[in-house]
Amino acid sequence: MRRTHHYAGCVDHPAALVLIAFGFGVAVTAVFCIVIYNAVKSSRSVLAMNVERIPEGVVDVVMALDSGGIILDRSNRVLEASSGALRLGLVAGEELSHKSLITIAEEAREAGEPLTRILEVSRGRFADATQMLLHVRAAPLGVRYLLLLIDDRTEEERLNSVRRDFIANVSHELKTPVGAISLLADAVEAAGDDLERVRSFTRRLQHESHRLGAMTKEIIDLTRIQAEDPLARPETVEIGAIVDAAIDANRVAADAKSIRLSGRVVDDVEVLGDPHMLTMALNNLVTNAVSYSQEHTHVGVGARVEGDLIEIAVTDKGIGIDPADQQRVFERFYRVDQARSRQTGGTGLGLSIVKHVVKSHGGTVSLWSRPGHGSTFTMRLPYVKPQA
Repeated sequence: MRRTHHYAGCVDHPAALVLIAFGFGVAVTAVFCIVIYNAVKSSRSVLAMNVERIPEGVVDVVMALDSGGIILDRSNRVLEASSGALRLGLVAGEELSHKSLITIAEEAREAGEPLTRILEVSRGRFADATQMLLHVRAAPLGVRYLLLLIDDRTEEERLNSVRRDFIANVSHELKTPVGAISLLADAVEAAGDDLERVRSFTRRLQHESHRLGAMTKEIIDLTRIQAEDPLARPETVEIGAIVDAAIDANRVAADAKSIRLSGRVVDDVEVLGDPHMLTMALNNLVTNAVSYSQEHTHVGVGARVEGDLIEIAVTDKGIGIDPADQQRVFERFYRVDQARSRQTGGTGLGLSIVKHVVKSHGGTVSLWSRPGHGSTFTMRLPYVKPQA
């Protein structure tokens, strides 16, 4: 009866009901306001993400890059790409050409900070294409965009590999004559009073020391050729003069084998470059021709103008070069016949020097050869037309 009386008392007081209703309304309104606030905040965040722009000036910098520069959106769609990126085949339309680049982009987004990776990828989309070594840096641009900076390190790595191989080859090649000289010196000492044996060992000592000296000289020459630019301060070089110099330098060796050595310059022509380098290159070709020719044969040196080029050809009637070896004869230390090279004192650097000299003068060198019939090496150099 007392509880019933209490409720009846509340009904009898309308002000209490109003207060209860007001409090309930305030609570509902507060909850509603909180929901609205959170929704507005979320929508503003989404809107800010949608209207976010690429930082000012970034596009201009990327488009000016000679190396690879690419800007991606959140779906890894390519928005901007530099000419370097297109040249390297990193972009196909609006897509990246390599999955490894997408992987780096995703890792950088997840980390929220720049990442650097070294990648080896094919040039283009085909797996058997030439491989490239790329230095890749991925950096987020705000929330929505990502920047890829890509530098091609392929040539740098190739040169480093060439240097490593060159040092290894030089070390290996120098061991042979140095070791032979050491052994022969011991043999001379052991021969004692046997003059015939001493003379024999002395002749071999002279041969090996000459070979060592020639190799050292050619290593120095090759190093200098690779380091210098003959067209930085070019001189006018008469082709007739370097042909005569190469023939004169090999006249004694040719006469010793009864080889007829002749030269013929069709036109009075000139080139721009280093006369010492060009003479050395032609001399190497003539020396090879004489060394690998049989007795009582002929070695000819000819020069002529062909279009805007000067062709200087050295032809012999020697043993010729097998097709399998023709692509490799210009490599450092490569010898077609190891035993014959030891007899002639060849170092395996002569044709490599020829290639580098001609290339540094803006020209090319080619080979025609047929085993048993002889060979023709042809240097082609830019022609300097005489002043009118």
